Amino acid sequence: MGKSVDGIRRLTAGDMSIQVNLNDYLDIYCPHYPNKRPQGSGQPEELALYLVGEASFQGCVETRGAIKRWECNTPYAPFGPVRFSEKIQRFTPFSLGFEFLPGRHYYYSSLPADEGPPLPCMKLRVTVCCEPKKASEGSKQIQETEAVTSACYLRTASPPLLLTLVLLLLTT
Repeated sequence: MGKSVDGIRRLTAGDMSIQVNLNDYLDIYCPHYPNKRPQGSGQPEELALYLVGEASFQGCVETRGAIKRWECNTPYAPFGPVRFSEKIQRFTPFSLGFEFLPGRHYYYSSLPADEGPPLPCMKLRVTVCCEPKKASEGSKQIQETEAVTSACYLRTASPPLLLTLVLLLLTT
């Protein structure tokens, strides 16, 4: 999405919504200024982007449970705008990665950085397509042990990291 007035209005009004598929990438571009002075007389835009629950999405305040995903704090980056990519995937190999479930909604919200000027809150609702299909009784393709209780998971540690920690403890 470009910097269209309609796009910015929809982001700040909270009615911007997109639908993605598993294995798609959601690219976020941070505000960027090619010169050392932003257009206008104020400070450059610096903000943090959070993954929040639906209830927190209605307001624009940092809430308990909101997870900071990215921080846009280099508005004069010499290589151009900073881009963050979120891979929409069911399983992630990364210890701090998120796992997204088909048929669920995820909510991103921005807040100004501590040093930056006050900015309007921008909000984006992401819907992951599609609802999983029910397995027929004769099909054993879907594991019955998968109990999904949360919209996204934050892994705390990967098996290789745990193995490394155990080996370090054993050698000391």
